[in-house]
Amino acid sequence: MSTIIEDVTARAILNSRGEKTIEVDVMTTDGFGRASAPAGASRGKAEAVPFPEGGVEEAVKKVKELIASELIGLSAEEQEEIDNLLHELDGTENFQKIGGNTSYAVSLAVADAAADSYILPLFQYLGGSLATELPFPLGNVLGGGKHAAGKASDIQEFLVLPVGAPSFLKAAEANVLVHLKLGSILKRIDANFTGGRGDEGAWAPNMSSDEALEAVAKACEESSDELGFEIRPALDVAASSLWNEKENRYVYVRDNVKRDSGEQLEYIFDLAEKYGLVYVEDPFHEEDFEDFAEITRKVRNCLVCGDDIFVTNVERLSQGIKESAANAIIIKVNQVGTLTDAWKTVDTARKAGYAPVISHRSGETTAFHIAHLAIGFHCPIIKTGVMGGERAAKINELIRIEETLGNKARMSRLLL
Repeated sequence: MSTIIEDVTARAILNSRGEKTIEVDVMTTDGFGRASAPAGASRGKAEAVPFPEGGVEEAVKKVKELIASELIGLSAEEQEEIDNLLHELDGTENFQKIGGNTSYAVSLAVADAAADSYILPLFQYLGGSLATELPFPLGNVLGGGKHAAGKASDIQEFLVLPVGAPSFLKAAEANVLVHLKLGSILKRIDANFTGGRGDEGAWAPNMSSDEALEAVAKACEESSDELGFEIRPALDVAASSLWNEKENRYVYVRDNVKRDSGEQLEYIFDLAEKYGLVYVEDPFHEEDFEDFAEITRKVRNCLVCGDDIFVTNVERLSQGIKESAANAIIIKVNQVGTLTDAWKTVDTARKAGYAPVISHRSGETTAFHIAHLAIGFHCPIIKTGVMGGERAAKINELIRIEETLGNKARMSRLLL
């Protein structure tokens, strides 16, 4: 089999919000790879710059006029060499010249082409024979914050995790059941609820954060009783979007509440205790390592996950590990630009006992690659939504992978 790259091209396509993004094709002598980049509505300040000045059109131009000629003739197997080359071609610390989304799409398309050259699924190409563990799906069932409009909840995502599911298929079905039950509960609470949804397909009702969490917890309880295994509620607070630096407060506009750091800590801890939260993401703003560490010390049987605070960056994660801030990390490859960078972060996280959580973004494409990355990178959780075609694409691919693995398939271990 030959993995020599013969052609690289790019185009602009649309994501789930109708925004333009980049898609890259890589052709080798014996294989083909394709990858597209998602987009986040709330992004950490330390993330890679998504696109160069000039936007998607300029990014496509960079691939065709700068990157392609450098990659042609190289072996797609040399992932680290190619990813290092992308850094060199950019020449900045945060991909200002070619864009983190551009680099991500190229890097992932290269890996996809290499796997195809060997007639291997991507997860097996990346993870080898030990890549047999399916991640638990973390599903967004109710949304607010930057993922919804109007008078939606201040907290950005109300999530569910089917911790007792015996298989990925059962876990995916459980999340759908919670979503449907929650829709019925919301209609009982608010007769004017029209079934509106946010960016990720989650319900977006007009209610306070506390009311929303109460409804989600009830849907989890009813679904757990019906299915015979435990489904627990979770949150993505997206606290950086609530933080007002001038006031030194977290401002909950919908709830008409302002909380200082101490009050925010008490609030999140109380929610975790009252509702048995299994996971809390970004409970504090992206520079508050101290309070991340404090909440991690206080809560029990709950993952404290960092997204904006770490942005898949190994240096920021290392700082978090040093300060014992969080015990889980969101992995979004386009935050750092290449598979190699993301893998180094995952490896660092796992060695420190942090759970790597592979994640979609609010503006997604129908590409299913993160399903393969979840298994290939040995991530115990995949955060990829519940409803919507761009979310179902990832879930359905994991259902297929589970079937392909057969008797070898097993669910990952959740170290809570």
